[in-house]
Amino acid sequence: MSIRLITALAAMTPIAAQAQSQLNLTQGVTEISQRVYDLHMTIFYICCVIGVVVFGAMFWSMIRHRKSKGRKPATFHENIKVEILWTIIPFLILIGMAIPATSTLIAMEDTSEADVTVLVTGSQWKWHYKYFDSDVEYFSLLATPRQQIENRLEKGENYLLEVDRPLVIPTDRKVRFLITSDDVIHSWWVPDFAVKKDANPGFINETWTQVDEPGIYRGQCAELCGKDHGFMPVVVIAKTPAEYDAWLAEQEEIQRKAKEEEQRLLAMSMDMDELMDLGEQVYLGSCAACHQASGEGIPGVFPALKGSPMALNDMNGHIDIVVNGKTGTSMQAFGNQLSLRELAAVITYERNAWGNDTGETVQASDVNAFMNE
Repeated sequence: MSIRLITALAAMTPIAAQAQSQLNLTQGVTEISQRVYDLHMTIFYICCVIGVVVFGAMFWSMIRHRKSKGRKPATFHENIKVEILWTIIPFLILIGMAIPATSTLIAMEDTSEADVTVLVTGSQWKWHYKYFDSDVEYFSLLATPRQQIENRLEKGENYLLEVDRPLVIPTDRKVRFLITSDDVIHSWWVPDFAVKKDANPGFINETWTQVDEPGIYRGQCAELCGKDHGFMPVVVIAKTPAEYDAWLAEQEEIQRKAKEEEQRLLAMSMDMDELMDLGEQVYLGSCAACHQASGEGIPGVFPALKGSPMALNDMNGHIDIVVNGKTGTSMQAFGNQLSLRELAAVITYERNAWGNDTGETVQASDVNAFMNE
């Protein structure tokens, strides 16, 4: 296979495209990732030595004892000493490889005595992070502009590996990750940490990391999880403990104010123009990928909202499907992804855009009342 073809194949994934000249395992930035790399190289060199010895002996025998030189084949059938040697030697080699491998695997699975715990939940197609012992939680979505994906703009340096809200962790502290999913199987993968753990619905897997140096580290979902699998990156920012504590306090204050603002909005109503303007923004960002900007959907795959009986008549059913999603379909639940104001706006927009023109508005208080029934 030519170098050009190898390079082309490597460039098919964003991670590989970023490091297509690197043919070896990523060394990483943590003690565990370095141990994994050292183990990989040790076993690689052992395999190289075995290959040289075995093939060297084979080719030496073929050349030195070939028939054209008048060599006669041996007539013995078996040799007990040789049989014992080629059983014991591989056994000892495997034991020598198993000891450091077992030690590394045990260390990788030891999530005890963590300083910070983060619940990582995979959704189609985004990650949700919740910090234990605090009120901070948020979704992390792909931030690459749609124009780049559609080749209408030049692709950026971190194409498909950038998010709106990265995960933030402290350096010099042990961070435990509890990883799960609320729909299908995903896989949370950060090569620089030597962390790759499946996110299985209904189960929680554990892993951990401890980063020594501040920096930005990128990964992505490593399990084929549906239509937008390639648009589900992971970005982690490691900050010094002081910077991390300040960031966490700031996020707690932001979320506290957001909750206060949401309560204030429950007591007031937005007019149609405000709802339609905000609803259009939310729709284009969260709904248009499936239902299309025109509201016509994709026949046989995603239903149309334009002229939909639900959008025209069934307001409660419309609120229900946006808030709770629909089991067994690609329609995910947006109740924990959008604010009450955004939910009300996007439902209002869908009921009045593209000629639906019901004239009905949905307020944040309506959505809140439905969710608390």
